[in-house]
Parts: sequence; structure tokens; C-alpha cells
Amino acid sequence: MGNLNLMSMSSEELVNALRSGLLTVSVYGMGYVGTAIAAVWLRAGARVIGVDVDAEKIRKLDACELRLSDRQVEEELRRLKDRIRYTTDGVEASRLSNVKIVTVPVYLNKDKRPVFDSFKASIENIAKGLKVGDLVIIESSVPPGTTMDIALPILEGVSGLRVEKDFALAYSPERIYVGRAIADIEERYPKVIGGVGPVSSRVASTLYGAIAKKGTLVLSNPTAAEFEKLAEGAYRDVNIALANELAQLARLLGLDFDEIREAANSQPYSNIHKPGPGVGGSCIPVYPYFLMYAAEKAGFNMKLVQTARGINESAPAYVAELVRTAVRELGINRPRVAVLGLAFRGNVDDTRLSPSYDIINYLRGTMNIIVHDPYVKFDKTLEDWGIKLTNSIEDALKGANVVVIATDHSDYSGLTLSRIIQLTGLSNIAVVDSRHMIKDWRNPPPGVVYLAVGR
Repeated sequence: MGNLNLMSMSSEELVNALRSGLLTVSVYGMGYVGTAIAAVWLRAGARVIGVDVDAEKIRKLDACELRLSDRQVEEELRRLKDRIRYTTDGVEASRLSNVKIVTVPVYLNKDKRPVFDSFKASIENIAKGLKVGDLVIIESSVPPGTTMDIALPILEGVSGLRVEKDFALAYSPERIYVGRAIADIEERYPKVIGGVGPVSSRVASTLYGAIAKKGTLVLSNPTAAEFEKLAEGAYRDVNIALANELAQLARLLGLDFDEIREAANSQPYSNIHKPGPGVGGSCIPVYPYFLMYAAEKAGFNMKLVQTARGINESAPAYVAELVRTAVRELGINRPRVAVLGLAFRGNVDDTRLSPSYDIINYLRGTMNIIVHDPYVKFDKTLEDWGIKLTNSIEDALKGANVVVIATDHSDYSGLTLSRIIQLTGLSNIAVVDSRHMIKDWRNPPPGVVYLAVGR
């Protein structure tokens, strides 16, 4: 590690310390984001300490046994394993590192309020090992004000050090898409930085500027950077809600929303997103509530954001109702339903807040359900519900009266209605296509009922 005082170093010295391996970075939270961030700092030349409270995850990472959704991240952690070590001791990791990066998530409770317990615990561990000249970067998505109102008082109170004088502190939101995270950080986007002061902004911006080819965007303060990240997610949530509402109307009017959307988006000021069964993942369904939490404290009502969130949260119920419509048309009492896709989006194994769970939950009391996903090997929720999960599309479709396409995995893009009915082995089936994956939907073969969001 060496006794580096990052705050007193010139920009050139900072970059040289990174490139030469003199810099040690501890990353708190070895999830989808944390592992990607660890990989890019390793690739830049730093030594890395990966920190997580899950001892079994740490063991698997250390033994290169943990299989990650992002294959490039997995490959880089394996290739550069001589410069990374893993631990559950966050205090020691802080003592042994010059840069501390926090990716520990802030969750929502059942009342949709933020829960800071795990986040605060990681900040406290960092504070106990914080040294003069260190840099703390928070990358977790958080309600606006979290860095200044929660993290900073803990860091100063526990360590006895003062920000901008003894240590640097900045907020820099992660902006990655699982499956292409390294390219997102290194090539696709500028890194947003919000330091608590000019020294913090300079140190964080200089180091990340050596990693991100698109450079850095230095905002006026951490709260602005926190807000920026949430604004990105809220924009997409509102846009998807609009798409879902337009698609439902298009179906009632007997129109194809894909045709309408493509034409509308030929106008440069229009960028209507795709409709679907809802919004999943740890980002978009959460960020609006962080904004509404901050708005409530400021005495402001975010009516549009709240309405959009309600529309998207009701989307799985709409899909479930399409299934019930199909079942009534088939005239079956307790149908076998194959749900294709548990992950919240295509070609990943990430099931966090996936709308598939809600669709399944709406149907499981009155229908026999089997779930297929080519990427998800095990799921505790489905096990608790007594629902089978399979990686075999043949097993999932055999004997299925209704097939629900819930995730846009590329594995499903080649499915045709003829192929589906053939795999079911039945003469009459229904297909509910919530992701518009079926290409031959306009001419369904005999015995196939086709329903979709927006068709």
C-alpha cells in the first residue's frame, strides 16, 4: 500500500500511483456492480481488496468458483487474481487501502422506504480504518443527501478526521448495464463525480479520468450527483409507463403498437420505450422511491413519478389478466402454464424485483405453473412456492396449455407459434407474449390463441 497521501499528490503522481500498482482500492459489496468496479480498477493497475459480509461468496470468489452473469468481469477477476484478495473484514480492508469504494445497496422496506442499515455498516467500517490522505467514493444508488447527511457524519465522527483537510469524499454513481459493465465504465459513458469540495473532486476525477475514456463530469456537489443518477432511472420509468399505457390502448383499438412506436420514433424528438410485463432489477423500480423520499422531506409531491411507478407496478397484473382471458377462451379449469423467463431482462441471471414473480404469484393459486430460464439455475422463491424451475425448454413446454413469454432472452427470439404448439404436444394452446418475441403472430396456426401487450 505505502503511505500515500492522495490529497497532496499531483494529478500526474496520482495516475502514476494507479498505473504502477502503488494504489490499493477496497471495494465494499461484491455484487453485480462491485465485482465490475473491482475488475476495472485491476485493469487500470491498482491492487484491490474485495469486501463482502457473505463469507461463502468471499470463499468462492477467492477460489475463482463464483459464476458471474458478466463473463468478462469473471474472466478479468480470474486473470488478475494475483492482485486482488477478498475479505469479510471491512475495517482491515479500509486500513490497507488508499481508496475505498462503496457499492453496498440501500434497499426498500415493505413500505417502500429506504433502509440504510447495511450501507451505514460499511461506512462505519471504512471510518474505523480511515487514514490521512485517503479517498472514499460512494457509488451505491442512494436518496439525494445521503453522502452529506449520513456518510459524512459517520466518517468524521468515527475516524476523528475532517473531510477536505484529512480525507477526500465524493459521490460517483455507477452507470453500468449488467453483461457489459467493463465497457460501460471504461468506454461508453463519462464518469459523473460530485466531491464534497475541490480537493475531493480533483482526486476522484483524476483517478477515474485515468479509467474512463469518455472522461469525467464534475458536478457541484455530491447531492447533485446522487440526484443525477436517480433522474436517469425515473426518466426510463416514466417512459416505460407511457409505453405500457399506450400499448394497452392500442390493443383495445385493434392496433399493433410496435408499428405505431416505430413510426413515432422516426421523429427525432420522440423516444418511446418498449412496453412489457413491468420493470425489474435493482435500479428503475427503486429510484423513483428514493426521489419521492427526498421530495417528501422537502414538502413536494412528485405526482408524475408516483403515477408512472403505479402503472408499471400494475403491469404484471395486466399480463396475468391476459392469461386468464386466454384460459377462458380455451375453456380449461386448471391449466398448466409455462412461464418463459424469470430474470428481469434478457440474457442475464439477475432476478431482482423481476415482474415474473408477480405474474407467477397472481396465477399460482389457480393454475399449475412451471418456469423456464436458460440462465437461472436455482431460485429460493420458486422453491418456497413449490414451483419447478427448469433450464430445458422442452420440459417447460410439454403439456403446457398456456405459454407466457415474460423475459426477452435471445433464446426465445427464434420461437414460432408452430414450434411452440409442437413442443406442447397439444392441439389447443394459448401464447401470451408480453415481450413481443413472436415474429409470426399475425398468422397463428390452427389451435393457437395469441395475446400480447400492445397487439
